Amino acid sequence: MKKYAICGVSNRAIGMFIRPIVQHFSSENEVVALLDADPRRFEVCRQAHTEMENVPQYLPKQFNQMVKETNPDVVIVASRDDTHVDYILQALQKDLDVIVEKPMATTAEDCKRIMDAEATSKGNVTVTFNYRYSPIHTRIKELILEGKVGRITSIDLNWYIDTYHGSSYFQRWNRMREFSGGLSIHKSSHHFDLINWWTEQTPVEIFAFGGLYYYGDEGPLNPKREDGRHCSTCAVRQNCDYYTRWNTRTRSEKIKDDHLGTVEVKGTKGNYTNYRPDQCIFDSEISIEDTYTATVRYDKGALLSYSVNFSVPYEGYRLAINGTKGRIETTEYHAPNRVPFPTPQQTIDYFPLFGSKETIHVVHKEGGHGGGDPVLLEDLFLGVDPNRPYPILSGSKDGANAVATGEAVWRSVKENRPIKIKDLLNVNMPQSK
Repeated sequence: MKKYAICGVSNRAIGMFIRPIVQHFSSENEVVALLDADPRRFEVCRQAHTEMENVPQYLPKQFNQMVKETNPDVVIVASRDDTHVDYILQALQKDLDVIVEKPMATTAEDCKRIMDAEATSKGNVTVTFNYRYSPIHTRIKELILEGKVGRITSIDLNWYIDTYHGSSYFQRWNRMREFSGGLSIHKSSHHFDLINWWTEQTPVEIFAFGGLYYYGDEGPLNPKREDGRHCSTCAVRQNCDYYTRWNTRTRSEKIKDDHLGTVEVKGTKGNYTNYRPDQCIFDSEISIEDTYTATVRYDKGALLSYSVNFSVPYEGYRLAINGTKGRIETTEYHAPNRVPFPTPQQTIDYFPLFGSKETIHVVHKEGGHGGGDPVLLEDLFLGVDPNRPYPILSGSKDGANAVATGEAVWRSVKENRPIKIKDLLNVNMPQSK
């Protein structure tokens, strides 16, 4: 049996790791320890999965005690983003393997610390970049490997987050840069990793613009200048377009979303300690941006034109990859139940440089992140699929490149100048083990 300690008993930890282990992978895997700063989360976890009833529970300061008493093989880190680095470093010091939710850390400096620690440890770091695993994204990878586009020259990626999902980041801890690193790290690291993986190129230099255009106390749709409000009790919520778009006057709607799923547990009372997911999106304390555009230069010559907006009428993305032999295009409409118009099933269009367009239909799969989560879990808990002809699991180097790109974006916004990745990581990237 492989033994896992969970650091951060978040909804993501319960849904992405604990539930699959006990329901699908229990013959060879078991959770032996839970660690969190909030004992309330242990209660929610136990009621969601009675298999956790007798699993030992620890506070963050008891990490060493947890390892000594439960002897885990792997530490799974799914806590708040800014706490990732501490748990990863402690695990590597004890030669333990680590599975960490993206982003690996919230700064390039902390990513460098992780890579340095991994280089002297028997443990290895795996970052769960599940977007790699969706059927559309793996098929794009295969088309590139087949040489369909030739040498990649440029990429256009425009990502749209709708007013339901996008505003949620500004209701939670993500809205504070010291906790999340900003959305260019917390969210966009997903997107930057996809580009790095598809192209097999490393980001070198970034220039970006961005700002807080929708949220914060100067948001144009703020119904009243006042801090400290919460949606559940707000006196002016019926004047808030972001609230009324998704809720009636008498109740909050249960909107389907594979990013914002919550653990529904009968008989539990109250919320998590010191955690409110319904803070006002117009508070003045918000310290991150909601819109970015960026240009990224890569080590083998490719150029990325990237944008992301966190307040759009629908969710999805538009991608184009250009090369010396052709072009790949695809458009996704995410969460069709939230899109105010009929949406087509996602396909991939391939345009040879000289020839006829080819439309590629992909078998879609159930599960979070476009069907990527279940396949990623199989690689994590059953071992990497031996029939897959290309690497897909992400390591610390992948995690560092994605975070450093995201940090370069907001630093460029702040400083109005190009930012070089090597300056943020402060060293040549180490070779993977």
